[in-house]
Parts: sequence; structure tokens; C-alpha cells
Amino acid sequence: MIDWMSERETLPELITRVLSEPRDRALAERRGDSWTDISSTELLERAKNIACAIRAAGLQGGDRVALIGHNSVDWIATSFGILMSGCIVVPIYPTQAGDITAYILKHSEAKLLIVDTETTLRTLSAAIPVLPRAIVFESKGPFALAAFESEGARARAADPSLPTPYYASLAPDDLAILIYTSGTTGNPKGVMLSHDNIAFDAKSSLYGAFAVLTPQDRVLSVLPFSHIYEQTMMFIYFLAKPTYFICHDANELIPDLLYARPNYMTCVPRIFDRVLAGINGNALRAGGFQARLVPWALRTARHWARAKTFGGANPLLSTQYAIAKRLVLDKVRARLGLDAMKFFSSGSAALHVDVAMTYLGLGMPIMQGYGLTETSPVVTVNYPEKNKYGSVGAVIPGVEVSIASDGEILTRGRHVMLGYYREPEATQAVLSGGWFHTGDIGEVDENGYLTITDRKKEVFKTATGKFVAPARVESAIKRSMFVAQAMVFGDGRPYPGALVCPNWENLRAEIALPADATVDELAKREDVQAFYAAEVRKRTADLGSFEQIRRAVVIPREFSIESGELSPSMKVKRRVVESRYAGAIDEFYRSDPKIQSVA
Repeated sequence: MIDWMSERETLPELITRVLSEPRDRALAERRGDSWTDISSTELLERAKNIACAIRAAGLQGGDRVALIGHNSVDWIATSFGILMSGCIVVPIYPTQAGDITAYILKHSEAKLLIVDTETTLRTLSAAIPVLPRAIVFESKGPFALAAFESEGARARAADPSLPTPYYASLAPDDLAILIYTSGTTGNPKGVMLSHDNIAFDAKSSLYGAFAVLTPQDRVLSVLPFSHIYEQTMMFIYFLAKPTYFICHDANELIPDLLYARPNYMTCVPRIFDRVLAGINGNALRAGGFQARLVPWALRTARHWARAKTFGGANPLLSTQYAIAKRLVLDKVRARLGLDAMKFFSSGSAALHVDVAMTYLGLGMPIMQGYGLTETSPVVTVNYPEKNKYGSVGAVIPGVEVSIASDGEILTRGRHVMLGYYREPEATQAVLSGGWFHTGDIGEVDENGYLTITDRKKEVFKTATGKFVAPARVESAIKRSMFVAQAMVFGDGRPYPGALVCPNWENLRAEIALPADATVDELAKREDVQAFYAAEVRKRTADLGSFEQIRRAVVIPREFSIESGELSPSMKVKRRVVESRYAGAIDEFYRSDPKIQSVA
């Protein structure tokens, strides 16, 4: 192993080093009804061929290549090939809105576009008049990736030294990945990440926090490779050398879990919430004893884990937990393909402690971490042997964190981006003296553990002068199996309220609703509105009185990327949502008798 703290290497050097060690099963993915193993040698050969094909297509070192596709071995091979060609990877979410994709392609000046399917290409062509030359993963035509790789293989046959000369002159501080932040307002910014940014962050995360990973482990990747979190995890996995299973689509997660039976995976709170809602919802629809037993077992798991973690364990609770484990919890893990799971890693959004305690009670600890696209992304993480629930962990080796006078989190180190592409003013606004201003508010305890309060720009003040951190309140509401999404509002208002998107399937199992009614009609029903008013009161009862939600606006449909209400990383675009539902929010306050009486 190299001395990762002192030595620097480019990503092509790292890729070549880790893949040159022969492994028959470096990767595995579902192809049709069966799974296919891919060796490290095959992956490296494919990456080299793609690198040579890119240069044979006329691109030069430093040119940008856009990559749009769902998770697959093709995505990894192509990404590695772009890096080995000396070009810059520009990953774009396949779910990205057409106008934003057009902006990224133009702003990045992409010279080549590589996409997953012909359907994706047709969709892009319909939305964007002029596209760069395109290559397609899943195609049998002249633009197919397979044909492109064959061109590269011919170039290598003519000159066996290739593609090494293409990346030999690269420096660790050169730009490697240009990844556009999803942005909750306006156009996204192009975050410039160097070879060393990614390599350092991956190695520090692995050797500092994830050293428990071994070549005997199995990992499953479900978060999009377009996101910096999973992209850096990709390098962590290749360094640690576990068997790496790829989930193409989150809708295929359960069958993929049942096949891979992973020991470790990264997730975001949205997935954790939905899995629990699914478990409870299935029990509710089953009815009878099952409808009472499963929720009781999950509550018992949560209470037991909380008592073990924070104190208060007693013999009766331990006995109840043992019964719940035998009757329900172990069976749930097995049926989900999680019976071999050692721990999860979570990031990207706030994780409620109750959710973490439930998973801990199921025997699956969640290690929460923190980072941003601009920090490659990992800044802090909890360790398996030192997991402080409620925090996002301690800094990884080689990284510094400081808290500014106004509570903003600052960070400095080799993980911090080069800057925003073609936006010097925006870069100067967040980088000062090597310190990156994260825009997040937090505090560090005496043991060095960081706790996040909220986004600096998202904290709002009610008319009573109280400051409310919406993410904290939203994570409390989303514990409910009947809530799919929630967004808290209340800036300048008498008190906070919430837009709530129901989990209609679970709600129908709980209360009698007309089978032929549309969701628009259901959202207006008094019994539905009363149900969610009670639900948000229940879920926020343990918060400060000024944070508690007493009523809700029921939204018929979930926020979506397609509607422009969510970013591709599933963050709510608050200004968009508040503008879209401005009338409903105004009516929410107008209809309050207390406010009317004051007025």
C-alpha cells in the first residue's frame, strides 16, 4: 500500500494500480434475468480501449466528455476511459430536466456525449437542438459503445503503448471531474474536482473510517454514479476490493439485495424512510394480528436500541426485544436480503435518530457522514466502532473543520474543490484562505463530533422572532409511514406549517377511502386533512414549541424532478415549491380562526 497521506497520484494511475491486480469477480451486474461477473482485467481493458477511442475521435487532453446514464458497468468503464484519455468527466443525471442538461452541455463545452440508451438520446435530441457527437451504451448501430471500443482496440493494436501517453503528463492537481451541483435555485454550478481531490478523499475515507471493508465482503451500489457521493464510493470500493454489485435502478433494489446479500452499502435517508414505510405498510395491508405485531416489533427495536445507546435498558425491554427479534426482526432482514448487512453509511440529508435507532434494533447500524460536492465529498463520518448517533461524525484524516462566528461550518484540506468552472466570483464567495464556506450551520463537541443544524440559507424566522431549521422538522414528519415527502414553510408567518405528500397506498390501508376517487379529490377530503393534521402534530410533539407543526397542507402528488420541484439529488427546491403552492399556503393561514380573530 502506498503512503496515501504523503504521495499523490492521478486517477488513471490509481485505476491502473488497483485493476492490475487480477480479480475474477471485481464487479457484478444484472443482465436480463441473470447476473454477470466482470473481472478487474476486463474492466481495465475496456477502459483503455475507450480512452483510445476518445482520442481517435479527435479529442485532446482536457476536453470535456459528458456522461449520462443509469448505474452500470458500462458507466464505470466509460468514466475510467475518459480519465485515462486525459479528458474531463462531466457526469449528468439521467433524470435531469432537458433545459438543465442543455445548459450543462453548453457551459462545459462538452466535445463528446456518451449516453446509456437510444431512448435517452432521442429524448435529449428532442429537447436540445444541437448535441455533440453521441455514443450509446445499449445500441447495435454505428454509434454503439461496443463499436466505439473496437475502434480503440485497433488503435492500441497499432501502438501498444497507448493509452499511457495520454495521461502520463497529468498532474494530481489537474481537473479530473466537472460535476454540476444540482442547485435548488437557478442554474447549477460546475464544481471542478482534481485527481487529488477524489483520490485523497477516497483513501482518507477508506483508511480512516471504512478500513473494516475486506476483499471477502460484498457491497451493493444503489445511489446514482452521477452523484459525487457514489462516485467517490466507487473508488473506495476498488481500493478495498470487495465484490462490487451494481443496482441499475432503485426500483430493482429488493431483488438485487436478495441476490447480492451485501455486507455494506451507502444510502440516503429517503431510502431508509421508504423501506420502513414499506414494512409497516405491508403489515397494515395484511391486516389481523400481523398489522399489530410488525409495528410493535419495530417500536420495540427502536426503544431497545435507544436504551442501549443512550441509557435506560431494563430486563423487561430486553425480553420484549428478544421476542420481537425472533418473531419479526430477523425474518424482516432475511426477506429484504439484509441478513448479512454489517452497517450502512448515510449522507446527503438529515437522518432522524428514531430511524437510526430502528435500524440499529434490526441489527444494522447506520453511520452518518457529512460532505458536499465541493468537498469531494466526505468531510466527516462516524466510525463503526465509534458511532455517535445524532452527529455526522468526526473529520477524516487530513481534513480540517472550523466553526465560524455565525455558526457556519468551514473546512480546509486536499478534498476542497479547485473552484467553480468559469465562475470566479462565485468561487471567491465560498473560498477564503483555503477555507471552504459550506453554507451549513453546525457545532463540534469536545470529542470532535460534528452536528448539523441546517442550511444557513434555509433557516427562517417566524413572525414571533423564532428561528426554525426546516430540515430538522421535516425529518421528524417523514418518520410517519403515511408521509412520502414533506416541506416546512413559515418565513415571516405566525408559526410554521408543512406541505405533506401522502403515501396513498399506506393511507388507504389505514382509513376507508373511495376506491374510485382521484388523489386530487382525496387531498381535499376533511377526513384526510384531519388525519394529516393529527399525524404532523404527533410527529413533531417532541420538538420545541416554536417548531411544532399543528396543521398541514395536503398535496395530492409527490414532489418530482420532472416537475422541477426536486433536484436530481432529491433535494426539495424550496423556492419553486413555495411559489407553486403560494395560494395554498396563503389559504392555510387565512383559514386559521386564531389568525382571523386577531386580524
